Amino acid sequence: MRTAYTDLNIRIDMGNTTFFALNIAFERFLRPMPGHSHGQDSYELHYIPHGHGRVWIDGTVYEIGPNTLYMTGPLVEHEQVPSREDPMTEYCIYFKMKQGGGETDPAAARFAGTPFWFGQDGQEMYPLMQQIFYEMEHRYTGYMAQVEALLVQCIVKTVRNYESRKESTAHFLPSNLVDSKYLVVEESFLYDFRELTLEELARRLGLGVRQTERFLKEHYGQTFLQKKTEAKMSMAKLYLADPGTSVSEAAERLGYSSMQHFCYAFRRYYGKTAGAYRKEMQEL
Repeated sequence: MRTAYTDLNIRIDMGNTTFFALNIAFERFLRPMPGHSHGQDSYELHYIPHGHGRVWIDGTVYEIGPNTLYMTGPLVEHEQVPSREDPMTEYCIYFKMKQGGGETDPAAARFAGTPFWFGQDGQEMYPLMQQIFYEMEHRYTGYMAQVEALLVQCIVKTVRNYESRKESTAHFLPSNLVDSKYLVVEESFLYDFRELTLEELARRLGLGVRQTERFLKEHYGQTFLQKKTEAKMSMAKLYLADPGTSVSEAAERLGYSSMQHFCYAFRRYYGKTAGAYRKEMQEL
C-alpha cells in the first residue's frame, strides 16, 4: 500500500533558507528498499508509526520500531528492510533546500547542519503527518496554507528532536513605537477610563498633551474627551443590562457626580433614557 504526492513544489521560507517539499509519501513496506543516497541540499525525513525493520546507514545497522524518526541528508547512503512478521509503515517527506543572503533562522540552520539523525520521536510527529495527508487528500479551502504551516511544524519538531528542549536563541522582536502606543491607548481606555486624564495618557505614551490629542485624532478619529465618553458609555450599557446594578450605582462606578448627570449623558449619547435601555434589556 502506497500513497504518494509527487512532483510537488511546496515552498517554505524560514529566514534566509527556502525549503521545497518535492515528495510526500506514505507506504507499508512489504519489500526492501535498496541502498541509495540523495544529492546536495537534499534531505529525506522518515517517520515510522507502526511495525519493525532495519535500516543500514553508511554501513551501520539500526533497528526500526514504532515511533522511529530518522533523517538522511546529502550523500547519506541508506538501505531499508522491513520485518517479515511485522512490516513497518513509513511517512516520508523529501526536502530540497536553498540558502540565500540575510538573517539565518536557527531551526533551519540546525536542520541543514544535521545530515543524519536516528532516534525516537518525542515531538508527536504522528498526528502531524496524519494531518498533512488529510489536507492533501481532501483539498478543502485553504489546504495549501495548511500544508505549508504543517510542514514548518514538521521541520521545527524534527530539530526539537535533535536538541531535546534546547531554548531558542531567536525571539520575537518588540513592537515598534507606533504599535505599542496603540496598545497603551486601548488598554488605558478599557481599564482606567474612570480616572484617566489627558495628562496621564500623555505621560504613558511619552508624548506631550497636544501630541497626544493629535495622535488620538489621527489614529482613532476622536478627541480625548470623545474617546473617554465612548469608553464610559460602553461600560454604562453593561451596568444597565445587569439587574443587580441600580442606575445610581452605575453612575457612581462610572465617576459621575450624580445620577441625573449620568442619565443626561446617557440620553445625549444614545438618544434614549437609561430606564428605557434597561427595560429593553430585560425584555430580551
